Amino acid sequence: MKIGIPASRGYAIGQAFIKKHEELKITDEKVKDAAAEKESLRRAAEASKTQLEKIRKKAFESMGEEKAMVFDAHLMFFDDPEFMGGIEAEIDNNGSNAIKATNDVMKSYVAIFESMDDEYMRERAADIKDVSKRLMNNLAGIEDSILIEENNTIVVADDLTPSDTAQLDKEKVIAFLTNVGGRTSHSAIMARTLEIPAVVGLKDITEVVKNGDILIVDGIEGRVYIDPDHDTVTEFIALQEAHNKEKEELKKLIEVEAVTKSGKRIEVAGNIGKPEDVHKVLENGGDGIGLFRTEFLYMDREEMPTEEEQFESYKYVLEKMENKPVVIRTLDIGGDKQLPYLVMPNEMNPFLGYRAIRLCLDRTDIFKIQLRALLRASVFGNLKVMFPMVSSLDEFQKSKEIVEECTKELKAEGKEVSDSIEWGIMVEIPAAAVMADELAKHVDFFSIGTNDLIQYTLAADRMSEKVSYLYDPMHPAVLRLIKMTIDGAHSQGKWVGMCGEMAGDETAIPTLVEYGLDEFSMSASSMLRAKQIILEQK
Repeated sequence: MKIGIPASRGYAIGQAFIKKHEELKITDEKVKDAAAEKESLRRAAEASKTQLEKIRKKAFESMGEEKAMVFDAHLMFFDDPEFMGGIEAEIDNNGSNAIKATNDVMKSYVAIFESMDDEYMRERAADIKDVSKRLMNNLAGIEDSILIEENNTIVVADDLTPSDTAQLDKEKVIAFLTNVGGRTSHSAIMARTLEIPAVVGLKDITEVVKNGDILIVDGIEGRVYIDPDHDTVTEFIALQEAHNKEKEELKKLIEVEAVTKSGKRIEVAGNIGKPEDVHKVLENGGDGIGLFRTEFLYMDREEMPTEEEQFESYKYVLEKMENKPVVIRTLDIGGDKQLPYLVMPNEMNPFLGYRAIRLCLDRTDIFKIQLRALLRASVFGNLKVMFPMVSSLDEFQKSKEIVEECTKELKAEGKEVSDSIEWGIMVEIPAAAVMADELAKHVDFFSIGTNDLIQYTLAADRMSEKVSYLYDPMHPAVLRLIKMTIDGAHSQGKWVGMCGEMAGDETAIPTLVEYGLDEFSMSASSMLRAKQIILEQK
């Protein structure tokens, strides 16, 4: 038996198909004719775009518009002057061949994304690798597709790119396994959308499995059985039948409110990164949006989003939610999250540096554009705004002063602003948790960002393999800070939500309900199961 990271729930029993990895040779060979090399690059880019457009069409047909939009982002790279221009510059300035130039530019992009503290953003490095790999394969003349002919196939690979996953034929592929990857990679997200089990991070699964091996995939516990005996197969067939029945039962909860047995109403909301993500939250019966990560509006572009662009995005989500609460987090960028058009200082420890509300209070020109867009959009729904990385009352009050300044400007311009917006903070720094009872006198709500709160509390970088064992959401110190935050808010009659990964952790939900958490916000695919667990609590 092998154990990895469960990336998509469910069980599968089928036959292994090993996705072969054809080695791409990258050499330092210099080119004599830069113009000819750039022409080869252009042709490879056009071939890549044609392939991606076909993949996008298939993704749209099998998974819907939201997931197909991943490939819109991929296509944009081929029109991006920074990406393609960077490759051409390597050819012109260094005489690099196009494959080497693409690989070097890819590495610089990947280094930026993988240094970010946000798990979702780190996983976007896979997009850069996917696009670059496709381009390099086309330059090298390598065909890289998955041709599945047999039913009940379980794909086994070192890694699966978003393109690979989108091409999987759901009629034949019933699960996949990879050596690498995490729960928030696009491939894992797509597996959950396709509703096929997936286990990732298995390290050497491609070495221990052979083509044709019979496999059992347990996407709930992250277990993989190779050539299982009859008793194990019988056991998992029963588990599979029970799981399918449970999925059908969960759909009955879409319109059901999450109320504990003692009668407490708890909101189950969704986390989104793009306006379009709102649809999945609604499909799964979300009570609202508990976290709209607005930094994604600033990524993958060459300049700051305008006030009008932001206004339209916020308005879209507010209108689609039809007066259900929408919590929008102001810009959380800086230090560890780089933007190509924003010069940032080099810091020894960006996790503790110039970022989030600290950056916004310093760069009020950027902050005011976002606040104006939010204030204008407020009349289209039930808006709640939270400031990230707040460590003191002073930061919150200064933020509110800028809000008032923007409100006066807009009203002077004849623009309408809602007078019922709630203003809160993310509690992700231990100092804010310790001072929760005092902060609660001034804010309208708290949302606990557990990802940072845990690593700040335990001084353990969750991306460091050497200390990852210390990163424990259920550590007594972390739980004490969470309880302190909830009690502090409730002492002043304020509500508390949670938008970190812990909110969707099935093992943590009962404890959080017991502590009195008012709102759980998570990925859309986790909401119905969370509702079910909440309904079972006293």
